[in-house]
Amino acid sequence: MSTATSADPVIAVDGLRKTYRSGFRRRPPQLALDGLSLHVSAGGRVHGFLGPNGSGKTTTLRALLGLVRPDSGDVRLLGRSVPHDLPAVIGDVGALVEAPQFFRNFSGRRNLVYLADVAGLGRDRVDEVLNVVELHERADDLVRSYSLGMRQRLGIAATLLKAPTILLLDEPSNGLDPAGIRDVRALLRRLADDGTTVLLSSHLLAEVEQVCDDVTIVSKGRTITTGPVAEVLSRASGGGGRLRVGAPDPQAAADVLIRAGYRVERSGSHLLVADAGEPGAVTRALAEAGIYLTELAPEGVGLEEAFLLLTDDTHEPGPQ
Repeated sequence: MSTATSADPVIAVDGLRKTYRSGFRRRPPQLALDGLSLHVSAGGRVHGFLGPNGSGKTTTLRALLGLVRPDSGDVRLLGRSVPHDLPAVIGDVGALVEAPQFFRNFSGRRNLVYLADVAGLGRDRVDEVLNVVELHERADDLVRSYSLGMRQRLGIAATLLKAPTILLLDEPSNGLDPAGIRDVRALLRRLADDGTTVLLSSHLLAEVEQVCDDVTIVSKGRTITTGPVAEVLSRASGGGGRLRVGAPDPQAAADVLIRAGYRVERSGSHLLVADAGEPGAVTRALAEAGIYLTELAPEGVGLEEAFLLLTDDTHEPGPQ
């Protein structure tokens, strides 16, 4: 049983370091994790684990599952130390870290029945999880006839057989078409709404922004920022908000606002004014110069822009 309380994070990674050493003497060791930290709260939330390919996401998930032994740092699942106490909690953890592999000449249902039998689980769970991932109508079709998105949902169904309280997913939308991505996104939201804690590793910023409640952004094996998505976006924009400004002569308006001390950038035919403060002050500064607005509206920072602002777009490829 877990020793965690409801106030404790169900996933706690602190100061994790991992270096991969090459078998070739002349090739230097590669630092995959450089003091990375990750805290995920319990129940009913999707936590995005966001970073470019090579930022250390997969290595972190492998460390959580005891598949990689870090050089240093602390890893805990449900309050128990990993890997030492992992057997005590692994029954509460579902994971899809690699592309799911199934017997292609078996039906989806037969694959899940086989997995349930091997794990000593009741077969009654098979129909339940097929309904959860909305594959029940295709359950008796051969897996070889499934689309990539359907196979991905079948993989998630396999992780749900033991009714886990934590679900670890590594790039579940890789290679999917827009319809498949939408299906997986809707599934993750349903699982969270039913009380499952989902840790979603991804490099797809739009996916994370649309489905996640919280996000941890990592780069070069280090944690850059973490928190609720709205707070991360606010921090990335400097906390002062931005205004979208339209004017008949955008360049003249930009010159006036820059002289008034504002940070301004062009966005097509509009201006984006950072740390604008009171919108009326922007209006007055332009009106006093004889420039009258055609548009004035708050402009939020999206996750893609926040990511670039926070990482300064200086990440380098490395081992995952």
